[in-house]
Amino acid sequence: MSRLADAVLSHRLLVVLVWLVIAGAGAATTTRTVDALSYDFGLPGQPAYEANTDIQRQFGGGGLVDPVVLTVRAPAGTDLSSGEGAAAFAQVAEQVAASAPGTRVVVPGDGEARALVSPDGRRAVALLYPRVVGGPDPYARALPAIERAASTASVAGVTPQLTGTALLAESSGGDRGVLVEVVLGGAGALIVLAVVFGSLLAGVPLLVAAVSILGTYLALLGLTSLTDVSFVVQYLVALIGLGVAIDYSLLIVMRWREERSHGADNDTAVRTAVATAGRSVLFSGVTVAVSLAALVAVPLPFLRSIGLGGLLIPVLSVATSLTLVPVVLHVAGPRLQWPRRTPHDPTSRRWATLARVVVRRRWIVIVATVALLAAMTAPLLTLRLGSPEIEAYGSDSAPGRAAQGVVDDGVAAGVVRPTEVLVDAADAARVASLLAAVPGIAAATSVDAEGWTVGGTSLLQVWSEADPATSAGSRTLDRVRTVADGQGARVGGTPAEDADFVTAVYGDAVWVLLGIVVITFLLLARALRSLWLPVKALVLNVISIGAAYGITVLIWQNGLGTEQVFGASASGTITVWVPVAVFAFLFGLSMDYEVFILSRMREAYDEHGDTHRAVVDGISRTGRLVTSAALILFLAFIALSTVPSIDVKILATALALGIAIDALVVRALLAPALVAVLGRANWTMPRGLARALRVRDAEGGSGRARHRASL
Repeated sequence: MSRLADAVLSHRLLVVLVWLVIAGAGAATTTRTVDALSYDFGLPGQPAYEANTDIQRQFGGGGLVDPVVLTVRAPAGTDLSSGEGAAAFAQVAEQVAASAPGTRVVVPGDGEARALVSPDGRRAVALLYPRVVGGPDPYARALPAIERAASTASVAGVTPQLTGTALLAESSGGDRGVLVEVVLGGAGALIVLAVVFGSLLAGVPLLVAAVSILGTYLALLGLTSLTDVSFVVQYLVALIGLGVAIDYSLLIVMRWREERSHGADNDTAVRTAVATAGRSVLFSGVTVAVSLAALVAVPLPFLRSIGLGGLLIPVLSVATSLTLVPVVLHVAGPRLQWPRRTPHDPTSRRWATLARVVVRRRWIVIVATVALLAAMTAPLLTLRLGSPEIEAYGSDSAPGRAAQGVVDDGVAAGVVRPTEVLVDAADAARVASLLAAVPGIAAATSVDAEGWTVGGTSLLQVWSEADPATSAGSRTLDRVRTVADGQGARVGGTPAEDADFVTAVYGDAVWVLLGIVVITFLLLARALRSLWLPVKALVLNVISIGAAYGITVLIWQNGLGTEQVFGASASGTITVWVPVAVFAFLFGLSMDYEVFILSRMREAYDEHGDTHRAVVDGISRTGRLVTSAALILFLAFIALSTVPSIDVKILATALALGIAIDALVVRALLAPALVAVLGRANWTMPRGLARALRVRDAEGGSGRARHRASL
């Protein structure tokens, strides 16, 4: 690292020019990068995805996309289940469907579709399947015409309403770029940095973050030319990139300021900061990159792209922190300390006092924090994976009120998210009859209208009584698939794809997680020259992430505070891909703080050989830093939670909780208490492992002091 510092300072003009060019190119191509992102959630090789792909190819729509729901509630005395009322509603539905050529439609009079009418006969539903297009809105081409036609139609004097998951997501999401979230996150970070530094130094991490984010977007554009990259990555790059780049540069600037407070000249302080804090930054960045790289092993293009795109975040953040920060400090560091001119020692008396209490009461701290974390993790036992329940979209919008009205009036919730079944046309009526008899199914029908049989294959509609996102709906789907498989039929629709998503993501998850753990252990063992410190760090990481999962389930699945905090209803489920993405990000990000803290403890122990004193020294020197860095990342995730998408809100909630729990409970209390309990074992490594990792002096001596650690 000392060589790197010398090289960077010797070529500082070149370093600045390179980053200026990269940032400028990134800024100029940001719009192009966002436009190149993919909205495909495909599951190649999974039966539901393959069936849905064939449904869209043969029938033009449906399959991967739920239908548009046309519904009306007639005034008292009007019966939409038969007679003139039913004929009037069917005619309106056909007219609305005809406004978008190629749209297939199901009305209550089709086959056994009487379940599309409420028990009292006043609520009727028609399902419209327009032709889909690529991009974020699959019905972008057809929906405007359908909305115009519906707004001018009338059934028994009432204007029909439109709903469906596509409209529900649009009405709850809006159309907002990532810039809003970046501004929110940046404003929060600036406040924290201003408090930490009290000088113009607060602008250095923000400058580095801006360059890092723009550079990552430029790299992301190159990645989109090689493979599809999910639209979710743009938010992760912007917000996680903001937090990580600030954290890394903050660590180096704080160490530089500490060296200056001890009397070092500017260049010596810069070199020392890069050699010490820079080493921690490098190992932290590699750890984050490794955990994200594990997503590449998941056999789903969507998650693989999140892994590849997310991997760019720590790489660019480390690169800017290790090159641009030293140059800025070399050129303008002392001047940027205005108005606080006196070098400030970041060692905190308050954190030192806390560390001493933790060391003295280490067993009490361990028992109390483990009990607290276990209580936080407990809700994880009730975890349900899937798409949000219909009620999660709320009733603040017209589509939301219409969907709620459909369910409240007794129409089966499954009509909003149907299961679709491909079957030979000759067997369509017989298979539909078998599926209709499945427990939990409200109706199954073979539609005789045009567009529902193509090339000898018919498409059946199957509607569950319960919302497919609920446990009851999931069990019903399993029974449907069993019957369909026995008849040689193929099951599609979004509920079936959700079920396959769980299998695809978590089928081999154990091996992916094991790979992350092994590689991370080797990296940490090499960095910390210890066997038990990495083991402890890994165990604490799993505990911390489990607690974050548990509280997220409590909030989003069970609805604790969801309305008050987010202004949204409980989702009833946790989005399928969120837990694995949260693990990949949190595992690396929370390990940052462990590396920062343990590196300073290791450094202190190498100086005097006293474990308890090393704990106090390490916490007093990093407590304020880790808390500030965690607060900045926490605020970045809070900004991410304002993204309208429910899926992204759940992701941001889990990430924010994970960072807060990790910094305030695990790293501030439990980790130092465990180091104090382990005593001398913290600083030892078996000779065989030390030789394999090329670690010298694994016992902790540095030639300055060799004392036996206190036990």
